[in-house]
Amino acid sequence: MTCEICGREAPTGHVALHQNVGVIVLRFHSKVEGRLCRDCASRTFWRTTLVNLFFGWWGVISFFFTLVAIPMNVSQYLGYLRNGQSSSLPTPPLGLGAARSKPIRVEGLKKHFIHMGKKLEVLRGIDLTITPGEMLSIIGPSGAGKSTFLHVLGTLDLPSAGRICFGDEDVVRMPPHRLSTFRGGSIGFVFQFHHLLPEFNALENTMMPGLIQNIPREEMAKRAREILAAVGLADRLTHRPGELSGGEQQRVALARALVMNPVLLLADEPTGNLDSQTSDAIHNLFFELNRTRGTTMVVVTHNAVLARRMPRILRMRDGLIEREIKPNAETDLWA
Repeated sequence: MTCEICGREAPTGHVALHQNVGVIVLRFHSKVEGRLCRDCASRTFWRTTLVNLFFGWWGVISFFFTLVAIPMNVSQYLGYLRNGQSSSLPTPPLGLGAARSKPIRVEGLKKHFIHMGKKLEVLRGIDLTITPGEMLSIIGPSGAGKSTFLHVLGTLDLPSAGRICFGDEDVVRMPPHRLSTFRGGSIGFVFQFHHLLPEFNALENTMMPGLIQNIPREEMAKRAREILAAVGLADRLTHRPGELSGGEQQRVALARALVMNPVLLLADEPTGNLDSQTSDAIHNLFFELNRTRGTTMVVVTHNAVLARRMPRILRMRDGLIEREIKPNAETDLWA
């Protein structure tokens, strides 16, 4: 990425500078928040601090919080200026330990949107319990609310009403900063398109979720190599997305989703863009990773072959779970 002030290249690690240095002071002045190189971040931080001292009715309050923020963050600040990253940042936990042994409960989940003054109800009240390590497929016609349900379950969007409990904790009521940390460490996503960053190779793309959460690069590199080897890409670590096949790209996306050892993996049409042979290989990989890692998986799909292989099938229609279908080769999933 490039610095928003000087236009020079700004390493990814420096994004966190604004999040950790003078965090309380800068929160009052959101206009200076952004992706900056180390020089611009340093100048902006101290300039904003001085402005807080002398201008605006926030001056006295900002001065007080500056006295608190600077001592708390000075070691991190110096670490960023010297090395581009801080070695003292806490490492977030890999998912919720307690939640791994407890079910995920969805209660009365609703979601609506306002479009041109009209209320559009997409989810109308979903109740669902997902047991630890379960593999679940969700099918249904287009417009049934499958993808919206997946996004809300994964906390990418908040529900209009209802609860989503991982273990005993309702994630809907988490404050935004805590919810973001929870999502990054506890939920993995795989979409129809891989969404890999083209400038980075397979190893770097897989490491990205941990780097964003300030986990040391060496630790993330080790984890990324292990999971890439598990998905059969040990010899593709230095290849960029453009140098990989469609199936290999999706394997990297799957590795990226699993590198933080999430409690829950959500997949939205993960093989929709792949040929049948490659799709079968990805499907087999899902089952193998579930068997070896115990990851709970929820997959939205129109692929009848994949849906029937799942131990549990739910069909959605009009924003509701219409019924649960027992896996059977002779069952008409779309009736």
